[in-house]
Amino acid sequence: MKKFVRAVKGLGYLSLAGIFISSCNLVGGGGGARTASNPGFASSATGLEFNEEGGFQVTDFAGQPDGPNLVFIEGGRTVLGSFEEDVVYTRDNVERAVTVASFYMDETEVANIHWLEYEYYIKQDSDEFYWKNNLPDTAVWAKDLAFNDPYVNSYYRYPGFRYFPVVGVNWRQAVNYCKWRTTVVNLKLAEDAGLLDPVVSSDDAFAGAEGGDLGASAGTVPGLESGVTLPGYRLPTEAEWEYAAQALIGTQYLDENQTHRRLYPWDGHALRNPYGKSQGYFLANFKRGKGDYAGIAGKLNDGAMITTYIYDYPPNDFGLYNMAGNVNEWVQDVYRPLSFQQMDDLNPARRDAYNDEESGYDGGYSFLGNEAPYSEEEWVATSGLQKAYNADSPPMKRIRVYKGGSWADVAYWMSPGTRRFLFEDSATSTLGFRCAMIRAGSNF
Repeated sequence: MKKFVRAVKGLGYLSLAGIFISSCNLVGGGGGARTASNPGFASSATGLEFNEEGGFQVTDFAGQPDGPNLVFIEGGRTVLGSFEEDVVYTRDNVERAVTVASFYMDETEVANIHWLEYEYYIKQDSDEFYWKNNLPDTAVWAKDLAFNDPYVNSYYRYPGFRYFPVVGVNWRQAVNYCKWRTTVVNLKLAEDAGLLDPVVSSDDAFAGAEGGDLGASAGTVPGLESGVTLPGYRLPTEAEWEYAAQALIGTQYLDENQTHRRLYPWDGHALRNPYGKSQGYFLANFKRGKGDYAGIAGKLNDGAMITTYIYDYPPNDFGLYNMAGNVNEWVQDVYRPLSFQQMDDLNPARRDAYNDEESGYDGGYSFLGNEAPYSEEEWVATSGLQKAYNADSPPMKRIRVYKGGSWADVAYWMSPGTRRFLFEDSATSTLGFRCAMIRAGSNF
């Protein structure tokens, strides 16, 4: 501001007036509209210059950075709910119109190689208790009356399965992964932008301190106001997941007209590809019928007796792979059968404790070291979660929704509107997840 005043003192009256009018436009007195990417050099409210020594700092901003593996999902109005015949008579997802704001979602399920990377870093300096309790449960493959032992021993770690979806991960472990991934991605973005000491951001910085708190070993990650870091990876809400699976952006005709809805994440009621060289082949990895997981030798159809490569099968119109079949996927929401009657119609989601009896909760118990009231010794003494709550009447907040169908499910469960639930500390060989992120700085 002082420099500006000195610059105009020696000019004539008319020149000063002209500069004053011009400067009003720049400062915000009637010029072009400011934007997040072009805020001007001074405040449009006070006229004070930005980024002066000791003054208000406004960093450069070119839009939300692209997070690794994320695909932009343009939001809008849609009809959520089961479009499939309700053969199980749950009536827990009745159709209703909602609006879902734009967001980002992983184009693929989180794969074994991603979780192995996570394990590698948290093992560096997290305590053993935290590390071990964030390992996938490989015993989910074990069956008393089936020989699945090779999967128990090799599915997670054998290199051939690197890009198969990670399974045996419970809901809380998935949440922990999202938090870790947020910090690591933001550390990398900050380092690339020159805002982090390269020595600090060594491998140890990505490992996390005791309990998985990366901040203690990685230094300070620049805040959101820096314009460099991302808002945070998380599990998608059920509404976001269902909206993204529908991918009705591919059914648009002229102005706000949709030519049809979708039973699956693709057009038509059939499960086979009707076009080209892949005509007749299934469009997802699912169980065709009793005892039929893949077809017959010499002409295997869906080609996968268990899970398959995360990029197999054509993506939907948002560019998302395997939104039907392969593995079911955890979402944020607590399961309640009547949620559709109670949630907002803008960005609906069901949280813990809303409209539930207090007796249905477990007194704040938290799993995997997230402010848990139990020490490691107490954990071992009580044999873990099995004795942490009454198995005959488990706390309601532990029940979470999962969606999408899996390699072991019939086609009914691949319809985006179908929904099932499981305790949040449970894991199976048919259940994985993918991450999502808000679209920040946007009104759509």
